[in-house]
Amino acid sequence: MQSFLDPAILFFVFGLFAGAIKSNLEIPPQISRFLSLYLLMALGLKGGFALAKSGLTPEVSISLGLALLLAVLVPAMGYLLLRRWLSGFDAAAIAATYGSVSAVTFITAVQHLDSQGIAFGGHMAAAMALMESPAIIMAVLLANLVRRKQGAGASSPGPLSKVLHEALTDGAQLLLIGAMLVGLMTGAAGEAAMKPFAGDLFKGMLSFFLLDMGLLAARHMGSLRQQPPLLVVYALGAPLVHAGIALGLSALCGLSAGNAGLLMVLAASASYIAVPAVLRHAIPEANPGLYFGMSLGLTFPFNILFGIPLYTGLAQYLLG
Repeated sequence: MQSFLDPAILFFVFGLFAGAIKSNLEIPPQISRFLSLYLLMALGLKGGFALAKSGLTPEVSISLGLALLLAVLVPAMGYLLLRRWLSGFDAAAIAATYGSVSAVTFITAVQHLDSQGIAFGGHMAAAMALMESPAIIMAVLLANLVRRKQGAGASSPGPLSKVLHEALTDGAQLLLIGAMLVGLMTGAAGEAAMKPFAGDLFKGMLSFFLLDMGLLAARHMGSLRQQPPLLVVYALGAPLVHAGIALGLSALCGLSAGNAGLLMVLAASASYIAVPAVLRHAIPEANPGLYFGMSLGLTFPFNILFGIPLYTGLAQYLLG
């Protein structure tokens, strides 16, 4: 109940309600874009400041290694499973969506841990950045393999290098990494100087952005009624499986409860911004209504309302 009474979560619920009753409440797209960039910049700074204090410890290296492992393992598992029921293009696109991460879900989890007083490492923001692109690369390679099998190589949308460049130089990801480097270089002095920006404003900005996300998610829930029940089960069940794998790896490698909880959140989240934007051009044969509707209409609300407290609570109970 404490997680539901968090102002940011309540604003998300309010956004879902306003969208469900078809209210004309909306956040202008440019404002929404600014809020997204602000949150990434603030998160990067916080991560850089924390890294400046802790340095490169064994747990930092292990956490980043596990993040990369999950970024490859999750989309591979998803593709092998979904390929039994869907076309190769749709399976690759959905696998990439669930193999990548949701920055807003991660930021909400960071705020949740802060409110619960659970310690975690700032390097987990770097783990999030590392998990953005591998799934996209795998999806593009799988889609090209499907095209060759179908003898449709001529219809491939541009060279692989162009798609990879777009995935690796995404503006939001670069901002996160750049802000982290600024925080790492400026340390305690930078943290004190940026406290009003990256600290005091953070909760209010997150609440405003989650209101917008609630409105957006509500508008995409209706489209899922036309989808096969199997995909609904995957959208709700896959995050639990992926989080369980992350928990097991964290326990084996001795991660702290806070870092394990965030790794679970990253593994369970699904991208609904960066990956769909790339996939529209990289795999035009895939149906955007499937991968975008599943991630934003089901997985994102599930993780925000139930997943985050479940994952972090399990990590705290088993590893705390």
